[in-house]
Amino acid sequence: MTEPKKMALTSMDIAEEKREELKRCLGSAFPEIFAEDAIDFDQLRRVLGNWVEPGKERFGLNWPGKAECMKIIQQPSIATLKPVREESVNFDETENVFIEGDNLEVLKLLQKAYFGKIKMIYIDPPYNTGNEFIYPDKYSETLDTYLTYTDQTDEEGRKFSTNTEATGRFHSRWLNMMYPRLYLARNLLRDNGVIFISIGDDEYANLKKICDELFGEDNFISTISRMMKSGGAKGNFFTPNIDFILVYAKNIESADYFRIKISQNQIDGYYNKIEVDGPRSGEHYGEERLYKASLDARPNQRYWIQCPDGSYVIPPGDEFPDTLGQGEKVIPANDDGVWKWIFETYSKELSLGNIIFKETTTSGLIDQHKKQSKWNIYNKLWLKDQQKKGKVPSNYIGNYENRQSSAELKELGIPFDFAKPSGLIKHLVEMARTSDNDVVLDFFAGSGSTAGAVARLNSEDGGKRRCISVQLPEPTGTSAEERDLAFKTISSLAIERIQRVNKIIENENSDKLDFGGTSAFDIGLKVFKLDRSNFKVWDGNADVFDESGKQIEMHVDHLSLESGADDVLYELLLKAGFSLTTKVEHRVLAGKEVFSIEDGALLICLEKEVSPELIDVLAEAEPLQVICLDAAFKGNDQLKANAVQTFKSRAEAEESEIVFKTV
Repeated sequence: MTEPKKMALTSMDIAEEKREELKRCLGSAFPEIFAEDAIDFDQLRRVLGNWVEPGKERFGLNWPGKAECMKIIQQPSIATLKPVREESVNFDETENVFIEGDNLEVLKLLQKAYFGKIKMIYIDPPYNTGNEFIYPDKYSETLDTYLTYTDQTDEEGRKFSTNTEATGRFHSRWLNMMYPRLYLARNLLRDNGVIFISIGDDEYANLKKICDELFGEDNFISTISRMMKSGGAKGNFFTPNIDFILVYAKNIESADYFRIKISQNQIDGYYNKIEVDGPRSGEHYGEERLYKASLDARPNQRYWIQCPDGSYVIPPGDEFPDTLGQGEKVIPANDDGVWKWIFETYSKELSLGNIIFKETTTSGLIDQHKKQSKWNIYNKLWLKDQQKKGKVPSNYIGNYENRQSSAELKELGIPFDFAKPSGLIKHLVEMARTSDNDVVLDFFAGSGSTAGAVARLNSEDGGKRRCISVQLPEPTGTSAEERDLAFKTISSLAIERIQRVNKIIENENSDKLDFGGTSAFDIGLKVFKLDRSNFKVWDGNADVFDESGKQIEMHVDHLSLESGADDVLYELLLKAGFSLTTKVEHRVLAGKEVFSIEDGALLICLEKEVSPELIDVLAEAEPLQVICLDAAFKGNDQLKANAVQTFKSRAEAEESEIVFKTV
């Protein structure tokens, strides 16, 4: 058998090999000259001793495309969110929202209605391993890109692609994806709001830099290290067992301090004493030393305390008060011990019976003779008080590994392998001190772990937190056959998961009904999908005076023929600054259907024809704002002018202001 002929290398192949070999050598000797996959030749000249004067330098992280991000942020969205009642549960009553769509467009659409209203954001964006995240090729065509990707258009040249290391600049592409989304997300946070971002090693440093820039270094709270798995033998230097959660506040001065529940082990092992008499008789308490060596020296916290035998004690140190007496103070030196309270607080707790003196041979305190005291001093920690206050959480989380997520998804019958455990997110939602009616947002929702965590926490503590989830309809499989086995997209999988979790919670709490006989918990889901605006968009690049005059004709009635009343209603609500869960009441006025928002503060009529009688009735309802379709006036300028005058006269008579608009 003859050997197969070897393909001859072309001069181009040889040149490419030499270039790659040169890059490897340079990268080994001078790693600082590389910016991702490109050589910075000015920096190369500098390290070789040939100084090149840099431009104006400033501290910060820069990358190709960063300036373009601001254009993307400022570019208004021409999309809308269309309600999908058939995929929803309890659509008109629920406060929980799921949005299928590109989260950049969705975040833009939420700006007016949710600006400064979100208490907590948790996101688990795709870790940049080189090939895991879906990325639009052209920022300037985000909506068209999305619609093409989801087979809603057949235009060519726009597609979502996988970020791969082979394309080069894979750090830049990841940052270009994240930067505008985080910028818009910050706008949505309340002044006391916080954001948690899960991230791996590859982009941790870059993410920290852009978060410092967008949220401010002063608003950085901490980096949480999380045990994502235990064991394993993968890796050459370390087995990768942890990932991270970056935590930032919108305004750290306003943020609530984090707290978590006291564990049952702590209750059993620490709060095991019972008060026998007094106003707190029968209550459990624990004991804590009034002096701890770990306390930092404070000016007002080094003083004499009198013990039951008349002796005086003070924490160890070299500085002593000039006078011996109860509460006499001295300013401590750096190495001097101090009490954990100022004297006024100690006196108050002593009067309440919360101070305990114990005789011991191991006391760390010294007496007025500078000898070891026989007394130690403790204060009572009441279990009820500590449960109400909670405890400060650790910035290491070791009890929510990824395998827990696999187990819970398997139990739900959901075929998905890449999700954070809902227990982890529930821990974070509780830690952030969320409470009734607070809104939690997750715009990389994945399989819906955050929505499930919020629902579970509500069922445990009776809260009424609300959750908004946003997820791109990414295919769940690599082939049509794989996708047909279960769910075709991650968004459809997430919707089903959330509804299954809600059903389980409803069954678990079947005995807890409100006065109307329905579940006391919100187990509904309001589904929306990203789509083109219901109103035709004027194309500023088109020739307005083209021969056919189609664009001008199109905008005589600029409402899309495919749009239903529900579609138009929710687009108008968002544009008017109302949330997606605003209660909508249907009324019939002068024989026409009218939507009443916020008890009549806003009235929207989407009928194709209006009459003078309808205008009069709308004005008599005394709303703050009225919206009608411009096309409903059928080109009757006199009728429209009369409508404007009717509302103006009504406002003057009532000494109020009624805004009348047509769309």
